Amino acid sequence: MKKGLLALILALLPMLGFAAGGGAHLQEMTPDLHDRASLQRGMKLFVNYCMGCHSLQYQRFSRAAEDLDMPQGLVEDNLIFAESVGFNDQMHNAMSAEDGEDWFGAAPPDLTLEARLRGTDWIYSYLLGFYRDPSRPTGVNNQVFPLVAMPNVLEPLQGVQEKVCAASEHPVEGAELDPLTGKYQSCEVLQVTQPGAMEPGEFEEAVYDLTNFLAYVGEPSRLKAEALAPKVLIFIFVFGIIAYLLKREYWRDIH
Repeated sequence: MKKGLLALILALLPMLGFAAGGGAHLQEMTPDLHDRASLQRGMKLFVNYCMGCHSLQYQRFSRAAEDLDMPQGLVEDNLIFAESVGFNDQMHNAMSAEDGEDWFGAAPPDLTLEARLRGTDWIYSYLLGFYRDPSRPTGVNNQVFPLVAMPNVLEPLQGVQEKVCAASEHPVEGAELDPLTGKYQSCEVLQVTQPGAMEPGEFEEAVYDLTNFLAYVGEPSRLKAEALAPKVLIFIFVFGIIAYLLKREYWRDIH
């Protein structure tokens, strides 16, 4: 019995380590699948900045256009760039798995179910967590996913982000107390040192939109399910009244 329990614990250790996500603090992100404008902006960001490497093989352009209220012509003119790709095709990336392995050491994963696998907090924090690291092959690293192979494709929007040292009078995670100043020193603070095309607040909103779109892609039927739910509840309520009145009619002579 003890050996079996020990084997189970050892088997679960890798899963626990994976779930921890490197121990980084995750920023909270609550998706809003009813914000059509946010989802549309998120799809635009994904197609322009992510789809060169990552695919959404379980999602079609036509399905996204229908759910997000986008005309077919608008999608074809602005979000479909390859002549071989049609409106009803799946959202495949332009990179082959072989090229991905040669360039990055591993093929970029499909992101259709990424939000369901890791959660929106993880994706949001990951996209905000890139910083300059000359020791890495791509020149960047990530607080949430250390030693990441992916380059910071959103750097033109965000700008160059680096780790800086900052002092605080209150204890923060990872900070050490400086006995000379009596303040807590942390060199894990991320700061934009070279501005990009967006202000920090604008970039955070853009990352929210992109994460929001990935949350939608992970469960696209949720929008229709939520729209259908009130109708189902009304039907159950009305049917319950009819069933009750029918039951009274059947049992009236018996009682």
